[in-house]
Amino acid sequence: MQKLKQLIVMEQLQQIFKDQPYHTDNFFLIAGPCVIEDEALLMQVAERVSAICKRLEIPYVFKASYRKANRTSVHSFTGIGDVEGLELLQKIGKTFNLPVTTDIHSAAEAAMAAAYVDVLQIPAFLCRQTDILMAAAETGKLVNVKKGQFLSGEGMKFAVEKIRQAGNNNIWLTERGTTFGYQDLVVDYRNIPIMKAHGVPVVMDCTHSLQQPNQSSGVTGGNPQMIGTIAKAAIATGADGLFIETHPIPSQAKSDGANVLQLDLLEPLLEELVALRRAVKR
Repeated sequence: MQKLKQLIVMEQLQQIFKDQPYHTDNFFLIAGPCVIEDEALLMQVAERVSAICKRLEIPYVFKASYRKANRTSVHSFTGIGDVEGLELLQKIGKTFNLPVTTDIHSAAEAAMAAAYVDVLQIPAFLCRQTDILMAAAETGKLVNVKKGQFLSGEGMKFAVEKIRQAGNNNIWLTERGTTFGYQDLVVDYRNIPIMKAHGVPVVMDCTHSLQQPNQSSGVTGGNPQMIGTIAKAAIATGADGLFIETHPIPSQAKSDGANVLQLDLLEPLLEELVALRRAVKR
């Protein structure tokens, strides 16, 4: 049974990354700015990260949210417009020959976003919403479900079951920390092998797991100096993929600037992670 699960996972990854040369023993990367700010930012990040990943033979999915529906403050930036944002994501995919992903926040958004992107991401707060999971599954796109901060890895089997019940076996699960106190998250790395046992690839969200939410200022804080630590531990415990939001100038980012990785720091980190992955796979 375990070998069959591994075969299914390998076939799924080969399909989504069929247009990219990569090392089959490598982890895959989901990376990009938190939200679409403008076309120039997307182009800059996609060009830089895709070049790094080609050199290091890492399969790569470009990520940016076309709309942020879960901002803490009503005054926070939410996007440039739905269609405008989705069209830019599609352009990135075609320009750099990459699969692209974005969040959806309601069942009604699934079909709309699926017309432009390759992977639909379900935010952690919505991972138990049956209508969203089923709508995403019914598009036939790969569905990446982030584990709720309030759930265990075991509990995510029900999200997997819902998507499979809709006839879609293309599923990723993403660990992004668990609520700890009122303004912090903690990562339980047991969730990586536990969720892999559901027969799906498991991703570690290395940036959102370092958020410090519910700040009195209305802006989420973070601890980005620990991104490398989170990523290395995830590789060591068997994560199939890493999710890392990145921005050229985090202090100027319009969303999650407090916990994204500065773009210039991504390449040396990925070099370390590739070496660690090789050591772990021996």
